[in-house]
Amino acid sequence: MRTLRFHTYGDPADVLRLTDAEVPIPGPGQIRIAVQACGLTPADWALCGGLFAGDLPRGIGLEVAGIVDAIGESVTGGAAVKIGDPVFGPAPFRGPTAGASEFALLDIWVPRPPGLDPVDAAALPMAVETAYRGLDQLGVKPGQTMLVNGAGTTVGYAAVQIAQRLGAQVIATAGETYAGALRATGAEVTGHGAGLVERVRALRGDPVDLVLDTAPPSNALPDLIELAGSPRSVVTLSDFAAAQELGVRGGIGNATQRYDVLGEFAQLAAEGKFSIPIGGVYPLGEWRTPVERSRSGHARGKLVLTTG
Repeated sequence: MRTLRFHTYGDPADVLRLTDAEVPIPGPGQIRIAVQACGLTPADWALCGGLFAGDLPRGIGLEVAGIVDAIGESVTGGAAVKIGDPVFGPAPFRGPTAGASEFALLDIWVPRPPGLDPVDAAALPMAVETAYRGLDQLGVKPGQTMLVNGAGTTVGYAAVQIAQRLGAQVIATAGETYAGALRATGAEVTGHGAGLVERVRALRGDPVDLVLDTAPPSNALPDLIELAGSPRSVVTLSDFAAAQELGVRGGIGNATQRYDVLGEFAQLAAEGKFSIPIGGVYPLGEWRTPVERSRSGHARGKLVLTTG
């Protein structure tokens, strides 16, 4: 099968290769899918650079959608599936291949509901799980006012919609690319950068109750703390160095993973009530283009590879 992977650590553009590999065999509790779509994330480039280093070669592609074509032992009960079922989920990344392949193994999977395209399904796992886990850490309650900084990212875009479904009133910072779409969800939207405190206060008047920071590091945390009134009311998913210095809760490494909510949001997406913006769809053989787009900082949504 064709698979995108690296044999040495380094810059993704230098070390990634589209090569042939053995089709993986599902172990106990695993299934194998014929991959239809694979979402790419910045975590893929971090893996190429040595994050969670281990035996090489390693594959990339941490979220996939496809059709079940083999089932390992001990796949029973609520996890039971049959050959031919459409599913999606996070792909394991510690083996010689991962999701950016013609076939992939899954330890966690969710049925893909009718009406949900494989590309849209492949865009869900990382954004939904990361956003939900961050909101869990904040403890969002109905009626609270929440600021999502960096709502133009896929995680931030998901967080705005999830926070609203949890009953929060949401203010989002975003550029013009997704400002209109975010307003259509019911969020108030303002720009990011200098003057953020004054702009948010002009919208809100009072301090916000909670802040989730999903934007790339930009020295925004002091302003976010001022808006929330306390560093403990802020969680950042990106600026971990500043978080430690300022007393902000940084990262979600100790929080419980929330892949259990994927089915709920897949159904909402199938009904047109939830979405992750798609920045581009590319055949597996054209992988260099989305790599370059992602790393340029101008992905403008989820970048997805398809196997054809």
